[in-house]
Amino acid sequence: MCKSEWILCPVCGNKTRVKIREDTVLENFPLFCPKCKQETIISVNHLNLSVIKEPDAKTQSR
Repeated sequence: MCKSEWILCPVCGNKTRVKIREDTVLENFPLFCPKCKQETIISVNHLNLSVIKEPDAKTQSR
């Protein structure tokens, strides 16, 4: 039987609606938290979650 866990929100720490198993691999997955209403891009490999930081959009000057 495979071990499975709920993904916790990296912002507020609450449980999200996504459950992963130990053989789950996610790349650039948009994780939405229903509690804090934040969307975070994550990667998961062997139950290890890592948050991907997106660069902020810069204004263009002429």
